[in-house]
Amino acid sequence: MTTESYDMVVVGGGTGGCFAAATAARAGLDVVLLERKSEDEGGHIACGDGIKGKSTFPDVVDRDRLTEESFTNQGIERAIFENPRTGDTLDIPFDETGAVVDRYAYGQILLEETEAAGVDVRYDTVVNDVVQPDGAVEGVRAIRDGDPLEYEADLVIDAAGALSVLQDQADLSHSTFDTNVDYTHFCSAYREVLEVPEPIEWDDALVFKPTEELGYLWYFPRSATEINAGLGFQMTQQPIELVDVLKDDIANRAEFAGATVKNKLGAALPTRRPYDSAVHPGYLAVGDAAGHVNPCTGGGIQGAAKAGHWAAKIATEAISSGDVGEAALWEYNRRVQTDFGKRFAAMDLYNVFGTAHDLDELVSIVTAIPGNQLIDAIGKRGTADMSLGLKLKTLVKTFGHWDTLYGLYKVQNAAGSLKDVYDDYPTSPDRFADWRAERDAVMDRVYEISGADPKY
Repeated sequence: MTTESYDMVVVGGGTGGCFAAATAARAGLDVVLLERKSEDEGGHIACGDGIKGKSTFPDVVDRDRLTEESFTNQGIERAIFENPRTGDTLDIPFDETGAVVDRYAYGQILLEETEAAGVDVRYDTVVNDVVQPDGAVEGVRAIRDGDPLEYEADLVIDAAGALSVLQDQADLSHSTFDTNVDYTHFCSAYREVLEVPEPIEWDDALVFKPTEELGYLWYFPRSATEINAGLGFQMTQQPIELVDVLKDDIANRAEFAGATVKNKLGAALPTRRPYDSAVHPGYLAVGDAAGHVNPCTGGGIQGAAKAGHWAAKIATEAISSGDVGEAALWEYNRRVQTDFGKRFAAMDLYNVFGTAHDLDELVSIVTAIPGNQLIDAIGKRGTADMSLGLKLKTLVKTFGHWDTLYGLYKVQNAAGSLKDVYDDYPTSPDRFADWRAERDAVMDRVYEISGADPKY
């Protein structure tokens, strides 16, 4: 078996992996990035392509090039929520302009920029095991062109995506690394890129439409004639025929008459809170591999970029000091959890709430809540507030669902409490058990309020 040695091995060439590898290489480390796809297929990932709000990526790649060559529509100003029962729509303006990207072009450019940063990028390399002789992870084993390879390193960054094989192979039982991960914490998704013959009228909007089984259809315009169309469903629910449901909806939309399918792809992605801890001696997880995805919308590009950058910075310091133990890597956890982690954890409460209610109830509530409050609740900050007048109007419009609305109100209060807990995420592993007990107490209240089965 051929063995190669590096300071750091990064597994996975998505957003988290590329930003981690580029950050470490620019800091002077000898880094290899292992990508299972070919060079031509690198960056081809099933994605909704939408980025809500201004996207500020870490300054370790050519951000201007990334934006100019892969952000095909930078004029997204609103969301359109479609009621599947009545056909009515709810128009929700964004307070920040968003964008839609060509995910393949984005991925290809990101991999090229990572290589330009000094990273050895190895394509066609399938990682199937970790090197872990005595507790700490010290590298990975892989196959390329049928040949077994071993990559030794001071530290491994797992950016291998949802349900990472590295976490199946590694013994993580002697650290705080979150192994409370179940298939029900994920959703199954499918998307097609459509070319339509005539420009659509809503090329400034992200379109959402709820489906059965706690999922939603999306239509995100890369341009006025190129649309990312997809859907997903929560794996806690009964499965739906993704392809058939999407095709039926497309067939009933006049603006898609004569559309051609340019490409299609499916995937699984996390719809859960971020891992409580994503560190183990010699090992860090980022992006989908650590649950760094908005559990309500499935958006994960910005979180993965931040997490990859922070993980590499902390790892570089640890490698330089000669200590890659759990405590030395812990600051990575704290940065994630007190930043987007607390927001995603709060949003996860709405996901939990949704599992205990049927589609009609949820649609009635959502279409009654004013746009700004809705976007606060499930799109950005994880909590929402209303004036007395808006509360009264909402009560009138949700007549017959007041118990559900009151439950949602209590969940919103719990979301605020949960964010306070995450703001107090411990600075070392010593107080981790106490912190988790405090967090779990909030979750117990949410399960009681919502009537939902425990998710974790």
